[in-house]
Amino acid sequence: MGHAYTPGLKVSAAAEFTRSRILPIPGDVLVSLGDETTPDTVVARALLPGNVTTQNIARQLGIAPADLDDMLVVKEGDDVTTGEVIAKSKGIFGMFKQEVTSPATGIFESYSRVSGQAIFREPPIPVEVKAYVAGKVTEVMPELGVDVTATGTMVQGIFGIGPETGGPIVVATEDVAVELTPEMIHPQHKGAIVVGGARAPLATLRHAVEVGVAAIVTGGIDAADLKELLGFDLGVAITGNEDVGLTLVVTEGFGSLAMSQKTFTLLSRAAGQVASVSGATQIRAGVMRPEVLIPGDIAAIEETAVDSGLMDIGSSVRIIRDPHFGSLASVIELPPEPAALDTEAAVRILTVTLPSGERVTLPRANVELVDEAL
Repeated sequence: MGHAYTPGLKVSAAAEFTRSRILPIPGDVLVSLGDETTPDTVVARALLPGNVTTQNIARQLGIAPADLDDMLVVKEGDDVTTGEVIAKSKGIFGMFKQEVTSPATGIFESYSRVSGQAIFREPPIPVEVKAYVAGKVTEVMPELGVDVTATGTMVQGIFGIGPETGGPIVVATEDVAVELTPEMIHPQHKGAIVVGGARAPLATLRHAVEVGVAAIVTGGIDAADLKELLGFDLGVAITGNEDVGLTLVVTEGFGSLAMSQKTFTLLSRAAGQVASVSGATQIRAGVMRPEVLIPGDIAAIEETAVDSGLMDIGSSVRIIRDPHFGSLASVIELPPEPAALDTEAAVRILTVTLPSGERVTLPRANVELVDEAL
């Protein structure tokens, strides 16, 4: 076999990208087909049902549940506030009256004449979905959401954490191999997407959080620093919901790894432009990559090897497993027959050359395509 198919990382100055913006429950779509969007455009909105609180009114009044009708001073569906009297007992000879107050602010939804239990529902929780990127609405899914499509620069990373965010691109280092230090991040970088070089150590990440940096894009990160930042060992999971104060996109891998020159050049050219960034990562089924999207006009969409997934002799790949994790390489052999590993498992393999000239044979699953010529 002279070629194979494998997923890869898209790094292009002329890409088209479509992002689906979907509500968690049915609601209202607020834009129309063809509408222009900014990253902050609210494209859909829904109301999540409020939290439910229960209370046994009959037990608190010391009466039979069947007698509740005569004791309530509110009706089903009425608005109530915390501490408001909702039921009163008649007492004995006008004395020893009991009162029950609402445990929550919201709606007195219902009560049972069998159990005496009442249900209170807090106000609904509004949920809004924003466009995330500056583009155009290309598909509308009634009551659910829309697709937003844009063209421009697209850089996918190998790993990331943190939610969707955005801001102007700021390049803090002059070289791909330079470490991003705390001294390179200044108060004026608040809300910015700061692009570093080979590594962003823990001190830099914490300083960036203090400054209010929206996101950091760097070549590498130490696993120990990531664990310290998160407060736990991430393991194998879907990322993107971490609340650490910023979004992080790692373009190369774990360790001190110089950012790809192509990636660095594209981001440097976009300095000052507004980018949309997401740290969401899923390596296994349904692959998601952290990304930096910089919308802009392009002459034509660039089709690359990553788009087709076709890996052939001469293809550029990145090794995504130790001991060469993060290294770029060029494919020189794609043997058609499976080969036995040290674990005795038979898998399809390939042989690559590293920038140093070293030849390495490894499973095909241990590499991914990259849009960069070596």
